[in-house]
Amino acid sequence: MTRPILDGIRILELGQLIAGPFAARTLADFGATVIKIEPPGQGDPLRKWRLLHEGTSVWWEAQSRNKQSVCVDLRQPEGQDTVRRLAAQADVLIENFRPGTMEKWGMGWEALHALNPRLIMLRVSGYGQTGPRRDEPGFAAVGEAMAGLRYLTGEPGRPPVRAGLSLGDTIAGLHGALGVLLALYERDVRGGQGQMIDAALYESVFNLTESLLPEYSVFGAVREPAGASLPGIAPSSAYPCADGSYVLIAGNGDGIFKRLMQRIGRVDLAEDPTLAHNDGRVARTAEIDGVIGAWTTSHTLDDVLAAMREADVPAGRIYSIRDIAEDAHYRARGAIATVTSARGLDVEMPAVAPHLSSTPGGIRQRAPLLGEHTDAVLREAGLDDETIARLRSTGVVG
Repeated sequence: MTRPILDGIRILELGQLIAGPFAARTLADFGATVIKIEPPGQGDPLRKWRLLHEGTSVWWEAQSRNKQSVCVDLRQPEGQDTVRRLAAQADVLIENFRPGTMEKWGMGWEALHALNPRLIMLRVSGYGQTGPRRDEPGFAAVGEAMAGLRYLTGEPGRPPVRAGLSLGDTIAGLHGALGVLLALYERDVRGGQGQMIDAALYESVFNLTESLLPEYSVFGAVREPAGASLPGIAPSSAYPCADGSYVLIAGNGDGIFKRLMQRIGRVDLAEDPTLAHNDGRVARTAEIDGVIGAWTTSHTLDDVLAAMREADVPAGRIYSIRDIAEDAHYRARGAIATVTSARGLDVEMPAVAPHLSSTPGGIRQRAPLLGEHTDAVLREAGLDDETIARLRSTGVVG
């Protein structure tokens, strides 16, 4: 079996819920050993989020695969000492507490860097470790709003909506994981030392906002909500079908637009020189969308998709999770994995992405029970059974 690319990298995860743990899971999927520190008793609140099976969230099974669980009370001095001992032996520490929390526990960047100069510290927060808003609580929803995403999401003239997922958290987690990989390269390939990575939720989302700021800085243009359409690029939208469903059609390439118009019987528009390029089409977006919509409403979704495939025009159905679970392409690509939980429940979840040809990631172990690895990890850190028993008796570990 191929050795995972991050095999030998030891990560200490102190975060909770989504952003920090998602970064850690991403790295764990590619071979890193992730030791998740949880408070004794209830553990990470994600264990109780959304739909539960026998008291445990099935989301937990996906978010915490490939991790070990160690219960330590970070509010107690001996708990802080225990985690410092683990940090001294770690390559990476990930946390997503409010700025200042780690410093309160004696585990800020300066203290940990002095303890372990090779340690890489990923800090994920709503607004970052600096700036006038650093001390404010920041969840994904607030970060998405501050980054401009929520302003654009919705129909014109109606209240903004959310995507239905905590995108700000996972986007920040991916940026954090990227930062960790860059820091590992600097340390291990270029002979550097550990460094601190400051990943803010709002900045991570802002990094994905494409032309919003350049267009405002040059033209003073403020992009407004546009529903299913993508302003400035035409045609690209969701169009109604005869069976009540919607189809996404992206006919915004010059050659693609021509093939699309020919396929729906509008050769006049296909040959119109004013529509040959995107800038000309944008000026007539409403007209073009009306033409496409009139054609799709007289055909079923399956017929529309068949026609678009025939014309080599990008198009697709709008998938629910049921569609995803039943889709042959997902299955053929191995994009869905099944993991058996500690309680014997088979849980389907997204498989590891992206695909690496020589050193692919994989799901090596199920999500842990609360405190399942406490004793083993603490013994590995040099604590004897008597010390572990004493710490457990006082509630420091669990």
